[in-house]
Amino acid sequence: MKKNFSQIGKNVIDLEIESLKKLKKSIGRSFNDAIDLLSKCKSKVILCGVGKSGLIAAKISATLSSVGTPSFTISASNSSHGDLGSISKKDILILISYSGNTEELKNIIQYANRYGIKLIGIMSKKNSLLYKNSNIKLLIPEVIESGHGIVPTSSTTAQLALGDAIAISLMYQKKFRKNDFKKFHPSGNLGKKLKTVEDIMLTKNKIPFIDENYSFNKALKIINLKKLGVGIVRNNKKETIGIFTDGDIKRTIQNKKNFKDLKIKSFMTKNPKSINKDVLAENAIGIMNEKKITSLCVHAKKNKKKTVGILHIHNLISLDSIH
Repeated sequence: MKKNFSQIGKNVIDLEIESLKKLKKSIGRSFNDAIDLLSKCKSKVILCGVGKSGLIAAKISATLSSVGTPSFTISASNSSHGDLGSISKKDILILISYSGNTEELKNIIQYANRYGIKLIGIMSKKNSLLYKNSNIKLLIPEVIESGHGIVPTSSTTAQLALGDAIAISLMYQKKFRKNDFKKFHPSGNLGKKLKTVEDIMLTKNKIPFIDENYSFNKALKIINLKKLGVGIVRNNKKETIGIFTDGDIKRTIQNKKNFKDLKIKSFMTKNPKSINKDVLAENAIGIMNEKKITSLCVHAKKNKKKTVGILHIHNLISLDSIH
């Protein structure tokens, strides 16, 4: 008879869901104490675990680093062979052990006690070595493991979830925002989605600035030279007062007989749409689609009259992860 593996899979997930429910109920004052201590760390947060807990430690460390808390892991087995030298007194240690009595962690615990290094312990047993020697004790509720009760599954799920809870809580405590996140993820789809207008706008001599008193022909030469199909019109105070687009050019040629003798301010579009340089690039696409335009002036802070860049639809198309 064919075994129903889908039911086995569901049973595993049920046990892990139950472990997460227990973990959620257990979070309280000690969790807040841990966040308070970690947020004041002036150096690095160092994690360590053994076996499956070591893999969880590596993931938590990576998450912490990605949200603004410098972190790395050390090998418990190599700690007695020089790795302890990478830990300074200003660091904070997070040790993970389900039993709390993992032999390989003893040297690290002794080292932390000897040099007064703050230690946060993640374990499930109150009478364990790790529990007794931790400055802050984060207890993982005892759970039922899958695979005849011997394979680390529910316990590692709880450890991982607790690590995520710590990382995200620190993120909020430190007021870590999307733009900060982008700095640590400059590549890949995530990095592209978090790019700001400033990251991709054209600046300085690439901006097609046109003086309001330029003639039609002179303005047209600048627009053709910059190859954006648009010119940004400024007054003698270098303030942006209008924009001159391909559409304006066509309308001028069709409707004005002596357009070559007129100044560009006579037929520019006044009060062009401008966007702050700190806005996410993907939001700029929404504005362009809504306004049915292909270019945006870019300003800093709230000074819309001072154009510091230009954003063209072609700049945004190059971000292939933004749709």
